[in-house]
Amino acid sequence: MKLALIGCGLLGGSVAAAWRRAGRISEVVAYDRDPARLGQGLARGIVDHAAASAAEAMRGADVIVLATPVGAMAALFAELARHAHADAVITDVGSTKAGVIAQASAALGARSARFVPAHPIAGGALPGVEHASADLFAERWVVLTPQDDTDAGALQWVESSWRESGATVERMSAPEHDRIFAAVSHLPHLLAFALVDLIAAQPDGARKLQFAGAGFRDFSRIAASDPVMWRDVALANGPALGAELAAFRRQLDAVQAAVDRGDGEALRQLFERASRVRREQRFGAAISEGYGD
Repeated sequence: MKLALIGCGLLGGSVAAAWRRAGRISEVVAYDRDPARLGQGLARGIVDHAAASAAEAMRGADVIVLATPVGAMAALFAELARHAHADAVITDVGSTKAGVIAQASAALGARSARFVPAHPIAGGALPGVEHASADLFAERWVVLTPQDDTDAGALQWVESSWRESGATVERMSAPEHDRIFAAVSHLPHLLAFALVDLIAAQPDGARKLQFAGAGFRDFSRIAASDPVMWRDVALANGPALGAELAAFRRQLDAVQAAVDRGDGEALRQLFERASRVRREQRFGAAISEGYGD
């Protein structure tokens, strides 16, 4: 099986490495707007051939993985409509799903049945194909959001590829996916970016950051994630993310009110509820946590 990888970064490179090791693919042709990324992919043996364009990579490919920021996918679906083989399996690694599915349907028409939307809940401390690993998806969630007309053979191929890469696969609807990940992924990333930017912009920001300890580092680590990718995620999942931001703002208002009036009991109750949930790990307890997911 020949894989066309569009976007040669951490996730895309790790997909190629994991699926090759699992025996799902045997050849990788890649395209990235940054020639240096392609060079790193070639040097690491993740990529066999570098293409001069997305169209060139897509031609003759059995499987096509879109591993770009979600804001770039509409144009790529238009390229797929013109250049991809009609029987090619198409999938992605985007963090939002409803908008991407709509773009695929608009560009591909009936051929969108060969598109299997996917979201691996995995990442790394640093972006880039130089940090890609075939082990990245071991004991991680991968969410698939197939549609009613998704081709059964394409769905089975993608699902099996993820399972054979060590992932635990869950199927859900695209709206449920976007609502869930607005809360547990997209909102935390926005908060981390906002907090680091807030402190760094203060006159004594450097002094404050000098003394930041493990708690700040743990909370803010995902602020090192790819800014373009997360800009696109925030915009693509605007309605669900907006609802979560509004709910969090109300929570902050309640916390500030308790602090302002010196209400230690209200703070204790809130902290106790949150601490209990965190200690009991009611979120994905059986799956290792991702990093910059």
